[in-house]
Amino acid sequence: MGKFIIKATKTGFTFSLKAGNGEVIATGGEVYSSIDSCKNGVESVAKNAPIANLEDQTVEGYETEKHPKFEIYKDKAGEFRFRLKARNGEIIAASEGYVKKDGCKNGIESVRKNAVDAPVVLPEE
Repeated sequence: MGKFIIKATKTGFTFSLKAGNGEVIATGGEVYSSIDSCKNGVESVAKNAPIANLEDQTVEGYETEKHPKFEIYKDKAGEFRFRLKARNGEIIAASEGYVKKDGCKNGIESVRKNAVDAPVVLPEE
């Protein structure tokens, strides 16, 4: 089972979603000003990931999907990445770079599966 890890930074709080094997499969889309707002970001990922459409922006003439959605795209280094957008279009989670598109799609499926009932681990006080 996966888990959300909330971490304190110099400017606020961030989160990452780890799979059962400990690999980070997605990180939050922003730095939050408080733990509560960061928890809201986690809840948004858990709620939107299972129902999000898939928009593959690496295919010519791709069809634009409604929010919430996962977008697959290529970064400047030519690697495949995904980002999860909420109903309002905000990026709420993003991935690392993948060499192959299949790896990126597997990452999306892992987020869909792990985000739903993942416990939240808060930073040490």
